[in-house]
Amino acid sequence: MMSSVKRFLIGRPLKSDQLGDQKLNKTKALAILSSDALSSVAYGPEQILLVLITLSAAAFWYSIPIAAGVLVLLVALILSYRQIIFAYPQGGGAYVVSKENLGIYPGLIAGGSLLVDYILTVAVSVSAGTDAITSAFPSLHAYNVPIAIIFVLLITTLNLRGVTESASLLAYPVYLFVLALFVLIAVGIYNILTGQVSAELHAPLGTPVAGISLFLLLKAFSSGSSALTGVEAISNAIPNFKEPSPNNAAKTLLAMGSLLALLFSGIVFLAYYYGIVPRPEVTVVSDIAEQIFGRNFMYYFIQGTTALILILAANTGYSAFPLLAVNLAKDKFIPRMFTIRGDRLGYSNGILILGLLSIVLIVVFKGRTEHLIPLYAVGVFIPFTLSQSGMIVRWVRKKPEGWVMKLIINATGALISLIVTMMFFLTKFTQVWPVLVFIPLILVLFHRIHKHYEDVADQLRITSCTKALPIEGNIIIVPVAGITHVVENSLNYAKSLSAYQIIAVHVPFEREDEQVFEQKWTKWQPDIRLVSLYSPYRSIIHPLTKFIDTVQRKASESNYQVTVIVPQFIPKKGWHNILHNQSSLLLRAHLLYRRNVIITTVPYHLKK
Repeated sequence: MMSSVKRFLIGRPLKSDQLGDQKLNKTKALAILSSDALSSVAYGPEQILLVLITLSAAAFWYSIPIAAGVLVLLVALILSYRQIIFAYPQGGGAYVVSKENLGIYPGLIAGGSLLVDYILTVAVSVSAGTDAITSAFPSLHAYNVPIAIIFVLLITTLNLRGVTESASLLAYPVYLFVLALFVLIAVGIYNILTGQVSAELHAPLGTPVAGISLFLLLKAFSSGSSALTGVEAISNAIPNFKEPSPNNAAKTLLAMGSLLALLFSGIVFLAYYYGIVPRPEVTVVSDIAEQIFGRNFMYYFIQGTTALILILAANTGYSAFPLLAVNLAKDKFIPRMFTIRGDRLGYSNGILILGLLSIVLIVVFKGRTEHLIPLYAVGVFIPFTLSQSGMIVRWVRKKPEGWVMKLIINATGALISLIVTMMFFLTKFTQVWPVLVFIPLILVLFHRIHKHYEDVADQLRITSCTKALPIEGNIIIVPVAGITHVVENSLNYAKSLSAYQIIAVHVPFEREDEQVFEQKWTKWQPDIRLVSLYSPYRSIIHPLTKFIDTVQRKASESNYQVTVIVPQFIPKKGWHNILHNQSSLLLRAHLLYRRNVIITTVPYHLKK
């Protein structure tokens, strides 16, 4: 039944040679990998205004030069990540660049930050989209958390079906959002050019504002830079592109940067010219749309597509997280299960873990994750800074043709990203301080996992291991609960192994039962030694393991191997298992960590 449900949810398994069919073309990749960056247009401009309003509405004209600064950073990031795509076509983005050029720990800081950031991407995006829906339907507000969880489960299931299927479905809302905002910006600018918007709604550029300072402007700039989250996703997901993947990824990156620049600058300009003042209950985009269109179809179309893209921005995390996890797993810093492709050729373990951890965040923060946005943003700008610093080292070290211009591009991006990161810590320390806790913890976790894999490899390597001693014979211990076909089946198997000695072990709880069982055993299996371990405290595991340890110690002196054969009957139907105690399962679990003891299960399948 479970296999039928699985097939219904994620589809039929795909052959490994169908991997090429799961690659993305530029159109679908732009929608899937740009949704996070493009969705930030819905809140990035608002973050600038929220800082400037602390002075007065007259300070809103500063949003124009601040937006210009954000665009400069965007250009530097786009050009930088374009260079990263061609320099590291295998993907990995900031993690691979930082590790190769700055060292293992900067690489792990970048990789760990991005892993956490992609989890935050899903939780924040889905929660924000849920808020947009429940704002339109207030009666649903009490169900924010269940609704958000349902969205995460749907997106997770869709991604488990494969990259192309999720891209085919999710591309439409993304492009509808882009269309809606372009219409909004075009109509808004048309109204301005035709004199339908009063110039009194905004303060002229250059208006003196009391209390303005460089610190406040940098704070507004760093807040507005949250619109650039998600820019790095394409460089992490190069393997998802059709061949030639680096060229297609680079073109998609440029297209995303162009769309983001146009939409971001357009919304900032309209917000300034229309004199939009940010309010807690209404978003800036909603306010602009209402002033331009009123409460008609276009207004609700814009609001609906905005809510959709906020939810679908989570899909960027599902595209980039598994591929970043693959790179970390190949380097033995996270579990190797992240390198395994699922039935639909996606890295399903990464997808499932991302969905699970996102749900945990949503539940813990009760769907109100908006105060995690600064943490979410700083988690991106740390890798931004490290990756571009790594590229600086690469150009200085290799000095390829045209390296000076490339160096200038990366140096500009690294400097601005560092400033933004520092401003987050200076101005929003109370919100971003967890970064200073979780990054060291992640590094410790990475180190412990890597050490474990190295230790395992060292012990399994034949050339470095002590030569195993030959086994002189086999002492087989068979725990027996009664005289049944299950026990008979296990004893027959034990006899077939040509063992040095077979010992049946019975653990009675009453002295009378012990004597009765010994008499029956002598008649049934007179050639097999029976050991009775009376257990007055009704424990089976303790006396049995104590006996096995004793036999093992004596056997090791003569190079004999101890094997425990566990008889187990298998019910015809799975639910029948709950009607029986699971002593064999408990015994195997307990003996699994015993050194130099082999555990073998002999199943006996029931027919009805």
